Amino acid sequence: MTMKRYGLLLAVLLNFVMTASAQKKFSVYAIGFYNQENLFDTCHDEGKHDYDFLPTGSYRWDELKYSHKLHNMARALSDMGTSMLPGVGCAIIGLAEVENAKVLTDLCNQPELKARGYQFCHIEGPDSRGIDCALLYNPQFFKVDTTVLIPYVPTEKQDSGFKTRGFLTVSGQLAGEHVAVIVCHLPSRFNGSYYREVGAAQAKAVKDSLLAADPKCKVFVMGDMNDDPTNRSMYDILRGKENIEKVGEGDMYNPWYNILAKQGTGTLMYQGAWNLFDQILMTPNLLNAKGSKDYTSLKYFKNEIQRMPYLFQTEGKYKGSTKRTTAGGVWLDGFSDHLPVCVYLVKEQ
Repeated sequence: MTMKRYGLLLAVLLNFVMTASAQKKFSVYAIGFYNQENLFDTCHDEGKHDYDFLPTGSYRWDELKYSHKLHNMARALSDMGTSMLPGVGCAIIGLAEVENAKVLTDLCNQPELKARGYQFCHIEGPDSRGIDCALLYNPQFFKVDTTVLIPYVPTEKQDSGFKTRGFLTVSGQLAGEHVAVIVCHLPSRFNGSYYREVGAAQAKAVKDSLLAADPKCKVFVMGDMNDDPTNRSMYDILRGKENIEKVGEGDMYNPWYNILAKQGTGTLMYQGAWNLFDQILMTPNLLNAKGSKDYTSLKYFKNEIQRMPYLFQTEGKYKGSTKRTTAGGVWLDGFSDHLPVCVYLVKEQ
């Protein structure tokens, strides 16, 4: 090699090294939500209507079915977020429809979750069926500071004895920043829209109180809302806007709106049509303005419905819909009637 060619090659290599060293490095974090669809153990909890999920109940819920349910849910939970973070998955996952601390302990002891050291936050709630919200987290990434359950309070227009899931609110540190997660499971469609509108207003009040205490707190409101992003509870009351440009003070960003409205897909299927009840909304301080790429603090990057192939029916009448644990009185050894969802956050190292 001539000295001229050697000098040219050296210059190219030096330029590459200098460019590479000047490049910024980023960390990515996944935050998810997944409705577990009746994650019950096989024992009766005093005061709860969990009789269907006993060995003598309508589902004949025995240790075999329970162990399969735990394994299946752990598999799906461990796969959440791995399209961008292989082998790492989610830092935080909100859960709905878990019965108690025992099922959460058993869930975290499944090999797929135990390998990553997942822990949980849970407070027993007043729901008559005995189903609660919870939060899984990987302590390598998220440090929990406080956990509170704020009750759903019926208004004068509602039955004063109405009992449902409250708002599990967990505050902590993610990537060195104050982050709070409000996990919701709003009243079912059988109760009418007003019940969910009350729930949305109360979730918003919790979010507003967190921001009043610390305006820098980055808040996620997530859960099974039993409403679509286009419904009044989500759009007008929780103020989940469909485009970042529309998000103003007091609003939230709802990245799931356009997935349903424009793509026509969702997280659960009813009579052949998709709904998108499973949502993660975020406060404006998690957003970059259009054209901005400022990731010096945690910022929203993208969102995904988690569509692992094994979560779907592959044959028969319900081909293409979610593969449930039980349907039509038949045990399918499946997962949930809902699909999981994730948002990804980015921060410059």
